[in-house]
Amino acid sequence: MKIERAVISVSDKSGLGELGQFLKSYNVEIMSTGGTKKYLDEQGAGPIDISTYTGFPEIMDGRVKTLHPKVAGGILGIRDKADHAEAMKKHGIKRIDLIVVNLYPFREVISKGCTFEEAIENIDIGGPSMIRAAAKNFKYVTVVIDPADYGKLIEEMKTHKGETSEQFRFYLAKKVYQTTSEYDKAIYTYLSQATL
Repeated sequence: MKIERAVISVSDKSGLGELGQFLKSYNVEIMSTGGTKKYLDEQGAGPIDISTYTGFPEIMDGRVKTLHPKVAGGILGIRDKADHAEAMKKHGIKRIDLIVVNLYPFREVISKGCTFEEAIENIDIGGPSMIRAAAKNFKYVTVVIDPADYGKLIEEMKTHKGETSEQFRFYLAKKVYQTTSEYDKAIYTYLSQATL
C-alpha cells in the first residue's frame, strides 16, 4: 500500500527527525499532535495539526486529541469495500496509511516513583486505540510503534517506491498486540497493588 498520509504521535522521539524528513521527501502528508508536532516542525517535516483535519480541538489537558471518527475511520476503512469507501466520502474521512505511535511511558514513570494520579495520567488511551486499529487493518495500514523499526520502514518504502509489503505490515501488526498486552498487564499489576 502506498503511503500518502500519516499520523505521528510519540512520547519517545528517538530517530523521529530523520523519519519525518524522509516522509516529507516522499510527499507524505503528516498529521500530528502537541509536542510531536512541535518537534517535527523544528525538524522541517511540516506536519499539520490533527485538529485541522478533525475540526475538533485537543481538549482536557490532552486526554482527548486523536479519539475522533475521522481518525478511526481513516485507519479502519477497508479500501476496496464499496460501502466503506462511500462512508469515507460522505463523512469527509481521508485514508490514513501510516501510524507512527509509541505509548505514554507508563512503566518508566511508575519505576521512578510517582503519585497515583501521575500513574493514572500516564495510561495511554488514544495511542493504543490507533495502533490496535491500524494493526487490525494491516492489509492496508502500516503501523510503527518502535523507533528501531524506522530504518526498516524507510528501506521498505525505498524498495517498494513509497509502498510497504503486506508481509512487513503483518510483522508490525503482531508487534502491536504483543506491546499492548504487555502494557495493559503493567497497568493491571500496578492497580492491583495500589490502595485508594
